Amino acid sequence: MTNPVLQKSQIKADGTATTKLEAMREAFEILLEAGAVTADYLPAMLEREKTVSTYMGNFLAIPHGTNEAKGAILASALSFVRYAEPIDWDGNPVHFVVGIAGIGNEHLEILSKIAIIFSDDDQVASLRQAAGADEIYAQLEEVNE
Repeated sequence: MTNPVLQKSQIKADGTATTKLEAMREAFEILLEAGAVTADYLPAMLEREKTVSTYMGNFLAIPHGTNEAKGAILASALSFVRYAEPIDWDGNPVHFVVGIAGIGNEHLEILSKIAIIFSDDDQVASLRQAAGADEIYAQLEEVNE
């Protein structure tokens, strides 16, 4: 991957959403602003969520589009939003919403890197306590490697 998939501008340390739908929109808007997706990507994210929950455990949800939405992806990118108050994600508490857009099959590599980070309880606790976007970025920048 030539361009970094995660930049500081794509991290929101204090998400404002209070519902799953708002959180998905917040993650999508960061991808849109980054130039990674077109407006058609949000409906694809919502469609994916209808068929399978993107809740991953450890306070993490990773909403992403359906395979049919590949045309709405302009570049591989991540958005990262942290919530102080948990979002109810199908009955699960979510503090982190990571939006993913991947060209080709790059989303699989990105997903695995995020999964590794979030499989470590200490790293999750550290992300919850990070002071802001700079600290969060420092903990996540390995996804760009």
